Amino acid sequence: MRAEPLPDSATRELHLMMRQRESLRAPFRTAWDDLATRWNEADLDAWSAAVLELVNINAGPGCLIAFWDISRSEPGNDIAALLAAAGAAAEICREAGARAAALSLKSLPIARNAFASAPELARWWRALTQFAHDAPDAVEPVAQRMSTILAPGSVEAFENFIASGLKLAGTDRRVRRNYFTLQHELAQRLISRDFGGVDFAETERHLKVFVTALWGRVPLFRALPCGDTAVARRSALAGPLIRLPEVYRGFEGDEAWRLYRAAAAHAQAHLVLGSGRFPVGKLKPLQIVLVGLIEDARIEMLAMRQLPGLRRLWAPFHTAKPAGIATAQALLARLARALFDDGYPDDHGFIEKGRALFAAAQTRLDDPAIAREIGMLLGNDLGQMRLQFNAKSHVVEPVYRDDNLGLWDFDEAPQANADILEMFVDAARLERQENDGAPPDDQQPSGSDAGKARPVAPDSRGTALATYPEWDRRHGIERPEWTTVRDVAALRGDPRRIVEALDRADALRGRVAQLVRGLRIGRSIRLSRQPAGHDLDLDAVIDAGLALRTGQEPDPRVFRSSTSKHRDLAALLLIDTSQSTSDRLRSGATVLDVERIAVAVLAEAMQKLGDPFGLLAFASDGRDDVKLTSVKAFNEPYGTEAMARLDGLASGYSTRLGTVLRHAGAVIGDARSFRKLVLVLTDGEPSDVDVGDPADLIEDARRAAMGLHARGIDAFGVVLGSPGMTAAARIFGRGNTMLVHRVEDLPARLSELYFRLARR
Repeated sequence: MRAEPLPDSATRELHLMMRQRESLRAPFRTAWDDLATRWNEADLDAWSAAVLELVNINAGPGCLIAFWDISRSEPGNDIAALLAAAGAAAEICREAGARAAALSLKSLPIARNAFASAPELARWWRALTQFAHDAPDAVEPVAQRMSTILAPGSVEAFENFIASGLKLAGTDRRVRRNYFTLQHELAQRLISRDFGGVDFAETERHLKVFVTALWGRVPLFRALPCGDTAVARRSALAGPLIRLPEVYRGFEGDEAWRLYRAAAAHAQAHLVLGSGRFPVGKLKPLQIVLVGLIEDARIEMLAMRQLPGLRRLWAPFHTAKPAGIATAQALLARLARALFDDGYPDDHGFIEKGRALFAAAQTRLDDPAIAREIGMLLGNDLGQMRLQFNAKSHVVEPVYRDDNLGLWDFDEAPQANADILEMFVDAARLERQENDGAPPDDQQPSGSDAGKARPVAPDSRGTALATYPEWDRRHGIERPEWTTVRDVAALRGDPRRIVEALDRADALRGRVAQLVRGLRIGRSIRLSRQPAGHDLDLDAVIDAGLALRTGQEPDPRVFRSSTSKHRDLAALLLIDTSQSTSDRLRSGATVLDVERIAVAVLAEAMQKLGDPFGLLAFASDGRDDVKLTSVKAFNEPYGTEAMARLDGLASGYSTRLGTVLRHAGAVIGDARSFRKLVLVLTDGEPSDVDVGDPADLIEDARRAAMGLHARGIDAFGVVLGSPGMTAAARIFGRGNTMLVHRVEDLPARLSELYFRLARR
């Protein structure tokens, strides 16, 4: 039964209008007849008013039809949700145009599936309408990719995705389009990450320690971007590199940690226990997959013989059941479990044959040829079952195992058939981005929070040394390649001014010289239970007497001796030259003048001690121009040239400390000393011209300092004046921060601090 429009109502006005529009008459009538069976007259009139609002702003036929379609598909009778959608679409149309509004309405069913509640859906609409106001040109590409963007499944993730893109691009429309069409690395990382979950960056340091403890070899880990692909990602081997997915979707918390450990242990087992690559030859895709499966089982069996506890690590991920439809993919997963778990019951003929062949080869497990022999036989059997097998969509099971591409030698590709090449080359295009002959780990960018440097081309602002990431405090993400470090050539001053200043500080130089002499001698360390020495070790003598009384052979090492502890320390001093260091003190000198004399006194002491050290001055003028001036490099002596550069330093610009700390880690990381120390000399909290909230840069610097600590590099802050103390304590930790109340006291306090740290 059709509902007739009321006189003088929105419903009547809409019906009269649609009768005059031939192209819209039929779809409108279809929608109206459907809605009229579910709603009362008041709801229909409210709905008609919403349609009229879209008509009055020239939303166009596409937008109207999209609204009618979602109205018909609205679950239940929630007219309020539809009215909210129409209002949001009208707002988007005003800001971004009719096409953007239509695409937004078409993406509503995707949002309904992604969000569990009406309030979340309302937040999604609010975020989308605000986005249309902030970046109208980007609404269309976002709406077209809504299913991918909403993959994390939370409205917070969507809001973070939008805000991060706007912050990244600023006013650069090219960068904005690159980001919102999902071509930018940051966009791909955000949509691949399950917020609140565990990702590769969080686990990398732990995995290195874990795998090194297992196999005695330091692994080379790199992230494997998840990308926008329907095929689930697995870990991958590329020569000596182990590439782990940035995130395992669907795994959270402790389960995700266990999966990363299982994947890392499995991949390193291939590198430790494997023996070269298999030639592809004329194998068919199904045979290649089965050879890889048998090789996985062989390697894991060898690994569990050496380390039985690995079975407990891998077993929870073997979840295949001997039931259901026997597809090729299911049989492969069942075979993988059968070869791993002797107690797994499965009477399928194919599984039983695989078990029997593998059991018969137990005495030959050290021979990789068994993988090819068994894999070819089973591949022929599975092929005769006429089961459908899609090589492109095949995913190795269980989830912790790698994709097996690293097992194959593609140099023999001319012998392979086209199906095999298509199967592997597509995957290689996604995953083979590292050379097999990768450099040593200490030459690779670090995966820690200290940041990853990437070289960039020079420009007029100075030679660009590298780009570094920066932490976004608000959204809890790391923005890759966000800041650029530039090498600014040092201006040459007059070294005689430094020498004259040192002469005026003769008393301080005398105290520092005394500390140098004491530190040169070193600390005396008492050595117990020595075969010879200047005194008896009473504990050792007692133990030897007890051994004689009980008829045992006594330990002859019953003496004590002493030796001087060897010092092995490298230091990098970072000198803040931001605009605030131009402030004058009562004496007439500037803060930078006092910094110069303090650095000169300390540099003279470190030169006498023979400690390798470097001096870097820093300032910043936005994220693309973090300025570093080398006063003294590690590989050059401290002399007249370094003094001239120190005297030539000038005040100016701001303080982007996090980026400077990351670069300091890269510089001192090459030093050969056992202990490494970064000393930061600053007079205020981090700030920069393109950052409104100083807390953002404080938190970024804190994470950079934590990254240095994770790499075994000590970071210490020396703060001039109390205003910057709170920020410095947050960055370095209160125990690693020293406040100098009077700037004039800096030369003495800085040297004393160095000697105290050198004795740790």
